[in-house]
Amino acid sequence: MPFDLPSRLAERRAAHLYRQRPLLESPQGVRVTVDGQPLLAFCSNDYLGLANHPQVIEAFAQGARQWGVGGGASHLVVGHSQAHHQLEEALAEFTGRPRALLMSSGYMANIGAVTALVGKGDTVLQDRLNHASLLDAGLLSGARFSRYLHNDPASLASRLAKATGNTLVVTDGVFSMDGDLADLPALCAAAREQDAWVMVDDAHGFGCLGKNGGGIVEHFGLGVEEVPVLIGTLGKGFGTAGAFIAGSEALIETLIQFARPYIYTTSQPPAVACATLASLRLIREEHWRRDHLQKLIALFRAGVQELGLELMDSPSPIQPIVVGSSARALALSAALREQGILVTAIRPPTVPQGTARLRVTLSAEHSEDDVAQLVTALSRAIARLPEPADA
Repeated sequence: MPFDLPSRLAERRAAHLYRQRPLLESPQGVRVTVDGQPLLAFCSNDYLGLANHPQVIEAFAQGARQWGVGGGASHLVVGHSQAHHQLEEALAEFTGRPRALLMSSGYMANIGAVTALVGKGDTVLQDRLNHASLLDAGLLSGARFSRYLHNDPASLASRLAKATGNTLVVTDGVFSMDGDLADLPALCAAAREQDAWVMVDDAHGFGCLGKNGGGIVEHFGLGVEEVPVLIGTLGKGFGTAGAFIAGSEALIETLIQFARPYIYTTSQPPAVACATLASLRLIREEHWRRDHLQKLIALFRAGVQELGLELMDSPSPIQPIVVGSSARALALSAALREQGILVTAIRPPTVPQGTARLRVTLSAEHSEDDVAQLVTALSRAIARLPEPADA
């Protein structure tokens, strides 16, 4: 029978890959109520704890009073408000680039940038572990699409040698499921030798990395020459919503003319831009948030290593614990939840087969006692689980 959807769903459930949406019944934070249960959460991307910050909330409320709620139209019709424009100028200054362009989501920013820059006859080369939105963008572009080995400049160089047309090298800045950093200096050097452009999606780096929260390019001291196309999302470290693309005057004007997700989408509510301006100010002024995060990361890694668990090589707030099978990851997540702690089990196809994991994420709102509570709960949960079977 065509469209046998029940069978597809049953197969996914049998493979321990069925996904369900937790119902959040409280504001975003480290202490939440989910499905009626109060929990200490370690699974949000609100790394700096700004999603429910009073100053960000007040800026949003004031923005709504001034600008109303909806954007009303696309940016190119009558949806580009002064609030949007002020945020673009602030993001350009923050990234040290001539201009920035607001997008309604990180997925759209990635699709829009790649498809506007390369097409048939060109080449797009991507890290094998790039986010799904980047991989989809490469496929949709119509360019020759190839994936190099994860974070491997030599693998990239071999593919660059075979590239044709305009060539775009695309990588995450911080890899969302492993938490490790792209080796940007080496990747940029390989691209420069073949006159290729580099595009970095720094969704998980902005706010967290760099002395001023400027992300992975600030962390490595790179500029627009090395990374002509820089993508950032605003719903993670910034605590609001949307995304942006930063680069040269010519790049932004090209995207305005040719990036279909930008041209054909209603602008985000202007009040969101007002809120993001407030969060950007906090990111630049409150360095303690990044300092505290680093202390929590070190404390967590030391505690988990004492338990003998496998941690990824991550200096970021993303601290995955690889457990192998999907069934074991789900069981461990459930055992933590019984102790009042929320950590999501990440399973294929989001991660490779046999590498199902608990994706622990830390926030500047967590305390050292919160991290100690998580480590203790992990120890108890592991003790109750049967020995791991084959993944």
